[in-house]
Amino acid sequence: MSAVREGLPEGRYGRSADERADRKLKIVGSVLGVGLLGLVGWIGWDYVAGQSVSAEVIKFQVVSDTEVKVHLEVRKDAGVTGVCTLSSQNEEHAEVGRADFTFGAKDTRVDEMLSLKTTGRATMVELVGCQAAGKGTTPTAG
Repeated sequence: MSAVREGLPEGRYGRSADERADRKLKIVGSVLGVGLLGLVGWIGWDYVAGQSVSAEVIKFQVVSDTEVKVHLEVRKDAGVTGVCTLSSQNEEHAEVGRADFTFGAKDTRVDEMLSLKTTGRATMVELVGCQAAGKGTTPTAG
């Protein structure tokens, strides 16, 4: 009796169509993965490098019903004038004070106690944000 073969001998006629398709999918997937990783890295770098002024509220003290002392630490590039906006709220979370503070261009790190005037007794102080002067902010106090 003779044996009946179901398929082609393995390795004799090259790769099958499925193996070629799998290889193409792996290549396309790798290229897309590297491209996505590069895009995420570029966006992250642009975000971090684009922030030339940043700050942190170290502590604050309510001095009276119309004033809060705020200890603010600002980090910025040399030669950049920074503007930081502070806001204070009362117990009901209504804003009772807001001011922009400007920091000169000579130092890269500024550690300063600021006086924020309020229209009522503040219970919290929030750093709204910081940016380089001339980027849409008008300094109003300082």
